Amino acid sequence: MKIENDVQTKALMDIDHNIDALVKQIELLSYVNPENIEEEKARFFSSKYLTDPVFKYPTINFNRFKLHRKLFTQRLELIEDIKIRNLYEDIIYTYSGLIQCIETIGSGKKFYYNCLRSFGTPTENDVENAKFILHFEDENKDIPAFQPKYSATEAEVFFKEFSKKYDFSYSIKQSNQISAIAMVLNNIKTLVLNTNHTYSDNEIAVLTNHEIGVHMVTTMNGMLHPLKIFSNGFPNNEETQEGLAVFAEYMSNNLTVTRLKELAYRVIAVDSLAKGYSFSRTFRLLHNQYDLEREEAFYITVRSHRGGGFTKDYLYLTGLKKVYDYYHAGQDLSVLLTGKVSLEYVDEIQTLIKKGLAVPAKHITDAYAQNKNTNKKVDFILRSLK
Repeated sequence: MKIENDVQTKALMDIDHNIDALVKQIELLSYVNPENIEEEKARFFSSKYLTDPVFKYPTINFNRFKLHRKLFTQRLELIEDIKIRNLYEDIIYTYSGLIQCIETIGSGKKFYYNCLRSFGTPTENDVENAKFILHFEDENKDIPAFQPKYSATEAEVFFKEFSKKYDFSYSIKQSNQISAIAMVLNNIKTLVLNTNHTYSDNEIAVLTNHEIGVHMVTTMNGMLHPLKIFSNGFPNNEETQEGLAVFAEYMSNNLTVTRLKELAYRVIAVDSLAKGYSFSRTFRLLHNQYDLEREEAFYITVRSHRGGGFTKDYLYLTGLKKVYDYYHAGQDLSVLLTGKVSLEYVDEIQTLIKKGLAVPAKHITDAYAQNKNTNKKVDFILRSLK
């Protein structure tokens, strides 16, 4: 559809362009991942889990004050459509919050409180859901599919082969400075693999569907719109995007109880922040009380405590439940693949498509073509979550 050529559209396009110029350098994950995880892990283990790690973070390379000031000088009153104007108001507050998160990384409580404003914290229901999942037995880890066998370099081959399903290209790089075992950097269209990790067949199946099938798909779809906000990200897009990504694991028959328990442990770890737990205390909670193997307990603790208290990790489970219910209510998943968008703004997305300011999703997650899940226990758990 051709873009409406009028004053209102020009005002919206100008505001969107201005915001894009300001925020495309903000990739929170680029700043919040510690640079010395492995060194601090060795020190932490040698201290018998008593001495909290002291993490170092990348240098911030933008002027924070100028970004804040320019964000709030946008003339949103020129956008006539109330819903779209409200969306952009939410966007400006969201990015201001992310800037505050970035500028306080490593400062302890300041970063934690900024994360609370940006991502929230688990509710009592969320914690109860996590504990419910933890009652179930893990899959048999002696099954060959769960055995570690591939280096990051060997894993690259599987990602490249999987990506032939899609009409786009991206870069792959390796790093020993990320807390995840793989991640997509949206702003540079890059998949990053963790060189410290040895991948199993199950993890390859999970990660290809999660990272490429959703995160890279929404990265590429986001770039196709006249409006850049589809690429930079809507408010609260993290919950929807992670929910979609784990849902792709489910639809491709790769979501296991073990994986659901990993997401539940993340909720427990984030909840420990609200209780004022130190790094070592969260670790001991996971390792001693929940019997998590110490390597896994360490990395889950890093994910939640990095920066000073990063609360985002509980959103994987809440996002999965919302997307699962959305799909089973017969709703269209493709609208959620149009970019880094949020469930809360489906009506606004459809309005923008009708106005010619956005386009339907070109790339569709392969796993969504057919529900291949055969794991009845996983279905029971997801249906039962509050």
